[in-house]
Amino acid sequence: MDKTTQKLITEIQAGLQEKKGHQIVITDFSHIDEAICRAFVIATGNSPSHVQALTDSVEEFVRKGIGAKPSAIAGLHNAQWVAMDYGDVIVHIFLAEARAFYNLEHLWADAELTEIPDLD
Repeated sequence: MDKTTQKLITEIQAGLQEKKGHQIVITDFSHIDEAICRAFVIATGNSPSHVQALTDSVEEFVRKGIGAKPSAIAGLHNAQWVAMDYGDVIVHIFLAEARAFYNLEHLWADAELTEIPDLD
């Protein structure tokens, strides 16, 4: 993964950890030619308001850290699954039930997964 993408992921992770996002997983697709992006960053929030707070925190950390804004944010109306599109990286913030149902981190068997330990 290139340094620009890695820096973006670092800022996303910091934003998630700032607001106590849980079960953060980075799914690396950089070696998969047909992948839609280079990485997913997936996290879990405890409630719709927590998912919203995590989304806002990621947006702020990435804007301040590297000056980037997402090209799109989807899912804020019910905040059970929010997707933030940063081009090379897509952030998915779920409620636990939705995350278990969609199981995104295991859709690609050949993707490399990095689990980030919860801070608390």
